[in-house]
Amino acid sequence: MDGRFVGSAVHSPAATTRALLSRLWAGVRGVARWYSAINGGQDYQRYVDHLRRTHPGCPVPSERQYWRDRYDEAERNPTTRCC
Repeated sequence: MDGRFVGSAVHSPAATTRALLSRLWAGVRGVARWYSAINGGQDYQRYVDHLRRTHPGCPVPSERQYWRDRYDEAERNPTTRCC
């Protein structure tokens, strides 16, 4: 044996720190994904996928044009807003 007990939870301080930082960053990434989803972070990519799948001959607008059109539509039709 190498001096450790079988099944013991003996870890070096560096390993414990790495594990803690790994969990912390996973939490930060989760919050970032949640925030992005609330603000429509994947909407453009989903729109592009939809266009390519259901309308293969249609031109795909740039991301800038997509957001411009989306905000213009929200201004023309204010009933779709939450506030």
